[in-house]
Amino acid sequence: MIDRRRFIAAVTAGSLGASRLGRAQPRAMPVIGFVRSSSLKGVEPFVTAFRQGLQEAGFVDGQNVTIEFRSAEDQNDKLRTILAELVRRPVAVLVTNAAAAQAAKASTTTIPIVFATGGDPVKDDKLVASFNRPGGNITGVTFLNNSLGLKRLELLREVVPGAKLVGVLENPNSAPSRAERSSVVAAAQTLGQATVVVRATQERDLEGAFTTLAREHAAAVLVTGDALFTSRRDRLSALATRHALPTVHSEKLYVRAGALLSYGTDLTDAYRQVGFYAGRILKGEKAGDLPVVQTAKFELGINLRTAKTLGLSVPPSVLARADEVVE
Repeated sequence: MIDRRRFIAAVTAGSLGASRLGRAQPRAMPVIGFVRSSSLKGVEPFVTAFRQGLQEAGFVDGQNVTIEFRSAEDQNDKLRTILAELVRRPVAVLVTNAAAAQAAKASTTTIPIVFATGGDPVKDDKLVASFNRPGGNITGVTFLNNSLGLKRLELLREVVPGAKLVGVLENPNSAPSRAERSSVVAAAQTLGQATVVVRATQERDLEGAFTTLAREHAAAVLVTGDALFTSRRDRLSALATRHALPTVHSEKLYVRAGALLSYGTDLTDAYRQVGFYAGRILKGEKAGDLPVVQTAKFELGINLRTAKTLGLSVPPSVLARADEVVE
């Protein structure tokens, strides 16, 4: 004879179990690893733009995607450790700057990678096979800083006429920075412009670099585009002011921080496009099938307050071309 109470308990338990199994289980949110070789300080505008691009693709951090931010603080060993951790997890997408993209590519051939780089991702960075068909697990956005070195040098010479010696600040650990330095030095030789190259791979190197420029009697400085410098733009502006050195940079954020001149792409828009690509990949598209985006809009920024402090008069012809003026 069946124990009625045990029978009812067993049926009830079975029904509950079936109910739990049949009920849709909450899916774990995909995770994006946002990795920079340099500091995350000072890149808030890029992060905001990245979130905007993700939202345009239908993803909101904390609702249907999680973003984990990591910084190697300019230490290559730390960068490799961070990427190894994220690959083991694994994350759904890796978003990187140029230097981190190199390390990410070496860390995984399966997790999609979306990069933002100022270099040529085919020739300089060697990240992809071609712009139109990147192939593999990687794609991204390039703002081609190294191709604008000559234009920045010409602008600097217009605003600081008669500059006998122009300093060039590079990060030798950065392929885009090296490429821009090379193009600037070559262009300067063609123009008959003397240059002196100084290098920095860590924040602590910046002080010594500007001390060297002052000792060499540089009249102005061209700072190559690099994550190390972007994250320390306030520090660079303070050093330039202390040594009374006019500087030209790759992005208008520098001008807002006190630099004299900038000419280049709007990096916030580049990171918006990176976010949009990350969202498309989360929806199922393959990174290697997404063409590398080449940003085509270039902006000139001028800080007139800094020009006045340095005793410089910005020519009307340059001022008329400016997209952003800080007064």
